[in-house]
Amino acid sequence: MLSKKAKYALKALIFLGRRHDKEMVLISEISEKERIPKKFLEQILLDMKKHFLLHSKRGKEGGYYLSKDPSEINIGNIIRIIDGPLAPISCVSRLGYQKCEECVDEETCEIRFIMKKVRDATCDILDNTTLADLIKLEGKINLF
Repeated sequence: MLSKKAKYALKALIFLGRRHDKEMVLISEISEKERIPKKFLEQILLDMKKHFLLHSKRGKEGGYYLSKDPSEINIGNIIRIIDGPLAPISCVSRLGYQKCEECVDEETCEIRFIMKKVRDATCDILDNTTLADLIKLEGKINLF
């Protein structure tokens, strides 16, 4: 399940992506428009900056802005920064692999088999979707 922190990170980066190549954006503006608690948002943006997805400038003309074009930032990477590996269980994780204590044989484990399929499908979708893709969806989404 996507954490609230990861959801807020996505919302903030989509907001910044809509403003890409315009002006820097203040934390207070993102917080207000996206309804993200300001203190929580500050930590999220620092994490994104630490992972080179954002730049910031202090002062009157300061704020945050994307360090790359939105088409170069994939959703899977953002979620991994905040929540860690995308795999539903550790024995199928590429980055956080750990053998299950109770597992007798990984090669024949039915649970591992299906969870690997879940991981692969999830990674395929999230790693092949960019901020630019989500920005293009604005006003066009109808889930039902």
